[in-house]
Amino acid sequence: MILNGVEIRDNFAEAFPMVGTRLIVTADTPEWALTAGRTTTGFATSVIGCGCEAGIERTLSPEETPDGRPGVSLLIFAMDFGSLKKVVPLRLGQCVLTCPTTACYAGVEGGKRVPLAKTIRYFADGHQISKKIGEKRFWRLPVMEGEFVCDEDTGSVEGVGGGNFLILARSRAAALHASEQAVAAMGKVEGVILPFPGGVVRSGSKVGSKYKGLFASTNDAYCPTLRGTRPSALPPEVGSVLEIVIDGFSFEAVSEATKVGVAAVCAVGAEGGVVAVDAGNYGGNLGPFHFKLREIMKDSAGGTA
Repeated sequence: MILNGVEIRDNFAEAFPMVGTRLIVTADTPEWALTAGRTTTGFATSVIGCGCEAGIERTLSPEETPDGRPGVSLLIFAMDFGSLKKVVPLRLGQCVLTCPTTACYAGVEGGKRVPLAKTIRYFADGHQISKKIGEKRFWRLPVMEGEFVCDEDTGSVEGVGGGNFLILARSRAAALHASEQAVAAMGKVEGVILPFPGGVVRSGSKVGSKYKGLFASTNDAYCPTLRGTRPSALPPEVGSVLEIVIDGFSFEAVSEATKVGVAAVCAVGAEGGVVAVDAGNYGGNLGPFHFKLREIMKDSAGGTA
């Protein structure tokens, strides 16, 4: 399959089950809402070393938030519900409670309940006050600036982690430009995040290592500098590879994000230095979700077999 001169390789991304939730964080200004969101989702690129994967889903206008202020929607994923219950209150307490003017609200109604103010209310040292509105309970915690308002808990979903595709390009500049176009387009898909820095990862990994105890190591088959010493998946003209990893609330959301992202890469095309789009998998042994590139892109305009 060729789209705008870019080969869509006959490969699939292999993803695995995760448990996720959404937080709605608001503040007096969009800048402070983004500050809270970026801080809360920091050091959350991979469960391998960070304990969770998190990112800003999108910014929210005052008309979209519970308190009529600007905000951000955050998605946080963990490998199991027990881990999610631990990591969310920690990030809430350290990164949202501490940020000037913020409040935090539930972004998921159904599923198992993830504690928010239910856990961090004790910081108020007995001065916390709760208010039940309908079926929802909110907490008000006095702080030096004023007070912090927060939902008691939020819901959770059974999500998908580890969706991905690889951009094979002639140069680093071409790979970076194509990845930036993909990230911008994928940011419009609801229910997904791209947890790595700027949505892009250069240090793609494979399972296992020559060193005992190391769970993952560099994906040498896609490293251009190792082409002469290791079995390579790269043709001679490829000088740089970048990966985009996708976590989502559903298989459909990750599939849609993949389609939008790959289409944006192909819009850059061969003239922009893109050679091919590939995907990372482990032979189908890691996870039950398989995102087959050619099936996802089969309805794209301009494709030729």
